[in-house]
Amino acid sequence: MFFRSFNWITDILDILIVAFAVYGIFKLVRDSRAEQLLKGFILLGLAYGAAHLLGLTAIKYLLQVLFDNVLIILALIFQPELRRALEQVGHSGFSRLRVLGSGETESREYIETWKKAIAAVCTAAESLQRERMGALIVIERNTRLGEIARSGTELNADTTAELLGNIFFNKAPLHDGATILRDGKVYAAGCILPLSEDVTISRSLGTRHRAAVGMSENSDALCVVVSEETGTISLAKGGELTRDFTAETLRSTLENEIIWNNVRTEETKDNSLWARVRGWFVK
Repeated sequence: MFFRSFNWITDILDILIVAFAVYGIFKLVRDSRAEQLLKGFILLGLAYGAAHLLGLTAIKYLLQVLFDNVLIILALIFQPELRRALEQVGHSGFSRLRVLGSGETESREYIETWKKAIAAVCTAAESLQRERMGALIVIERNTRLGEIARSGTELNADTTAELLGNIFFNKAPLHDGATILRDGKVYAAGCILPLSEDVTISRSLGTRHRAAVGMSENSDALCVVVSEETGTISLAKGGELTRDFTAETLRSTLENEIIWNNVRTEETKDNSLWARVRGWFVK
């Protein structure tokens, strides 16, 4: 009788959805500032229990007011993490629509444009590395960065290594800010980025690196950084900073992230279009 009361299909589906939700929350909280804040809330919960047992009316009342508004407080405190999680959900479903909805000619143009832009970024990064000149290049993807671009100077120019070198020349007026690439072109330069508040970032890293991580925390952008002090080339993605790239490894990573990751899934479904397109451009 007990087992007959279960609708096995819907109940299993319900359990799986809850399990994935809990796992997602765990990934969101783990290894971030949210972990420390969550520990603080647990301690407050223990304090509330102690106040209830000991009859500390004033403390119990204050904590009760706090917990009555806990959802609003959590939304405010964890706003960057929640925003990142919602963006990831949206990107997982819609990141490929733009390319996959295009015709074959448009797809080839998209790939060719980005391959040229990525090659220019890598060449410029290598040159700036040799000259010990700092650089911060933000590659826009699905999250539009119009507000960030408006903090700098809009250019809308073709992406070339020479242009990027001129922008980040240490006596140029725009070299201190970030340069944003949109649709394979230099969209804006001299832009101001939000700094990451992640306390785990090494103190040896400067403002450029913290800005790159902050931008990648608040969007799905890829941020290329060239250190002025060490010449190290780094890449920030999803709030994580990876260092010690060469021009070749940077090119391969950027092409995978911007171009090929958008088509691999579709290739398994449709080899008639994307296998041919990729075959034209992959060496």
